Amino acid sequence: MRITELLTKDTIQINITSTSKTGVIDELVTVLDKSGKLEDPEEFKQAILNREAQSTTGIGEGIAIPHAKTSAVKAPAIAFGKSAQGVDYESLDGAPAHLFFMIAATEGANQTHLEALSRLSSMLMDGDVRKSLLNATTKEEVLEIINVHDQEDEEEDEVPAETSGTNHGKVLAVTACPTGIAHTYMAADALKAKAKEMGVNLKVETNGSGGAKNVLTSEEIENAVAIIVAADTKVEMNRFKGKPVIEVPVAEAIRRPEELLNQAMKQDAPLYKGGERSGEAGAVPEKKQKTGFYKHLMNGVSNMLPFVVGGGILIAISFLFGIQSANPDSPEYNEFAAMLMKIGGDNAFYLMVPVLAGFIAMSIADRPGFAPGMIGGLIAATGQSGFLGGIIAGFLAGYVVLGIKRLTNNFPPSLEGIKPVLIYPLLGIFITGFIMLQFLVEPLSAVNTGIQNWLDGLGTGNLILLGLVLGGMMAVDMGGPINKAAFTFGIAMIEGGNLSPHAAIMAGGMVPPLGLALATTLFKKKFNDNERKAGIAAYFMGASFITEGAIPFAAADPFRVIPSIVTGSAVAGALAMFFGIGLPAPHGGLFVFPVVEGNPFLYLLAVLIGSVITAVMVGLLKKPNK
Repeated sequence: MRITELLTKDTIQINITSTSKTGVIDELVTVLDKSGKLEDPEEFKQAILNREAQSTTGIGEGIAIPHAKTSAVKAPAIAFGKSAQGVDYESLDGAPAHLFFMIAATEGANQTHLEALSRLSSMLMDGDVRKSLLNATTKEEVLEIINVHDQEDEEEDEVPAETSGTNHGKVLAVTACPTGIAHTYMAADALKAKAKEMGVNLKVETNGSGGAKNVLTSEEIENAVAIIVAADTKVEMNRFKGKPVIEVPVAEAIRRPEELLNQAMKQDAPLYKGGERSGEAGAVPEKKQKTGFYKHLMNGVSNMLPFVVGGGILIAISFLFGIQSANPDSPEYNEFAAMLMKIGGDNAFYLMVPVLAGFIAMSIADRPGFAPGMIGGLIAATGQSGFLGGIIAGFLAGYVVLGIKRLTNNFPPSLEGIKPVLIYPLLGIFITGFIMLQFLVEPLSAVNTGIQNWLDGLGTGNLILLGLVLGGMMAVDMGGPINKAAFTFGIAMIEGGNLSPHAAIMAGGMVPPLGLALATTLFKKKFNDNERKAGIAAYFMGASFITEGAIPFAAADPFRVIPSIVTGSAVAGALAMFFGIGLPAPHGGLFVFPVVEGNPFLYLLAVLIGSVITAVMVGLLKKPNK
């Protein structure tokens, strides 16, 4: 694809009038919006600002390349702007920026788009191109300059893998930025150009949006003089164990490639010890400490999400064949529906909490933490401690394995090979499992039994209060012991001929996913792209009484989400009791509303009121997504 298919007359503004960084961003966002390239200009602007918060895109030499990859982009595009007087863009070299390229990439940008965008980034490393653009006075001139220097051959889209030189030994490098569009390739080109000038043998691996290219081989790493890791996002680091590694932000490779190459040739860098989590090179340690808990938690949540969404929707589809369609003893039994329930409920949902715990532990302790985390999560799930128990298990396993690593740091070199395959999994699984079984699962089970006994004693004397309590309990842990205690109580009441408590329970269980789905619709800026997509699935899960659809949201932000869903669920439960609704079916959500005792529309109203309360509370409490 030609760059000028993304950069057109409609997306060029020859004279930037703003004198501030935010003003330039506003102008270029407006240019893209007016040309019909954006779905949501405000959301796109926020994505641009989020990228700037990670590190400035003012790369020096008078250039700034603000960029974002987001679903707020309708069609991939490039906007160009020029400021004769220059703008203080917080550039790396401190000089004002004159040339601005704003890159708007769709979330699912295809390879041809990404290659064109990366080719533009590389082109701007050429001083003649920059000078020509600075002197351009019309949109046509800008397009002609870009066309002249653009490469049509797709084989030339890739950053060349290597440079040869007269110096002995080869320097390796890895470049990566969070978006993988601009800085990744500019850093690679800057290192390559300077290496060629200095006569240094160099190979660069680029970790861009299209995946890793020119991947470094184990043999190359073994024979390398040193490795430069210029990255603002996670790269695989353990492969460099025992080699001199220079870790810097990706922009440093653009700004001072000669200094980095000289440092590498002198092997003026610490030996990478390995054994730690794949790092985010160049990140500020203090910032890591402040955001570590959240990062570990989100690593678990993001990997758990496909199990929740996929499994939950399969369960919902099975209900279309009948509420009891998966029960072989029911006249409604349907073999296909039973298979859907088995896949979604018995397997996908069964793995949900172990996966959450496993990936939290892996985020903390790298791969050795995964197995102990999975086992701890499985113990939490089978021990009825729910997703909260899974979170505890994940952090427990991660830090247990980190402790084991530190204790075994001084083992003889001859034992290094057995640590990841024997010592870490053996001790990690045992210690995590021991603590879970001896100190956590039993107390949670006792809490579950105590709640069940308390509910039995509460009876149905005060129906509204009982509905308030039962509805709220359904949202506290969304499938955990408190939720299960309320659900079990409701089933017992149905068997005893009292249908009202379970109506409150189902209303309370539907509200969390429905309320959060509604929140992602009404308060889009409070959620990231993955959460907004999960919100669509949560509508289906909430309608089917699958409370677990709210777990990813609650796990990511428990202190704001859980009070919101508990409040909405409690109100829905109380209203169901107040409206005199009775529910003879144990499950089914909206699919069983026609068979309720009482007015089904009032029952629906109770669920809607609870969902709106949850959505509004989340919208007010939750901070904007960053």
